[in-house]
Amino acid sequence: MRAIRTLLIVAVVLAGLFLAADRAAVWYAENQVAEKIRDSQNMSGTPDVSIKGFPFLTQVAGKKLDEVEVSLDGGVTAGTGDRSVQVTDFDTTLHGVQIDSSFTSAVADRVTGTAHISYADLSKRAGMGITTGYGGKDASGKGLVKVTGSLPLPMGQVQRSVLSTVSLVDGTTVRVHAEKVPDDFPGLEGLIRQKTDFDRQITGLPRGVKLTKVNPTADGIDIELGGTDVRLTG
Repeated sequence: MRAIRTLLIVAVVLAGLFLAADRAAVWYAENQVAEKIRDSQNMSGTPDVSIKGFPFLTQVAGKKLDEVEVSLDGGVTAGTGDRSVQVTDFDTTLHGVQIDSSFTSAVADRVTGTAHISYADLSKRAGMGITTGYGGKDASGKGLVKVTGSLPLPMGQVQRSVLSTVSLVDGTTVRVHAEKVPDDFPGLEGLIRQKTDFDRQITGLPRGVKLTKVNPTADGIDIELGGTDVRLTG
């Protein structure tokens, strides 16, 4: 009986040591991955990385991680120059991350995620004198964006608002396009659209990740993204 008791105690101690080592390894790996993502994407802040699954060391031995979550609440600027836009609440989940033998590159079987663009940030990058906000829903229930701009006319500045749809182009670009332009100034549709219609490209995503859905809401534009066989590093 004493031998069995001693064996059980040893087993519990060893299990505790393994658990501690496993959790320490996860903590170290999460911090290393977060720093690498920050440096490779030139982020001002460090993302939060959470490696799921237990035990972690067994996943490392098999060179495949079940699931990795990456989030950045502070936001990241996507795009360049006057075509950039601030993206916030960036959350992604990497499924089936295969690590190479040298641990220098990784490929995810599948990536899913969400991001958000506020109307305030969209207005900053829409163009001088342009503001954006929620425009309600159309007859089909699809969200709209209200775009307001000022036009320089001979009689002075004239302000007009349009309701615009938001769509995706090539899985990388958010397009805002007015459904209908006010016709109280005939012949000026082109000038009005120069103010109210615009594209903003979301850059800096890992190769293979595309924007899959956009949805204007009362708080801003929600974005869904995804991809398969996504190379993360290397």
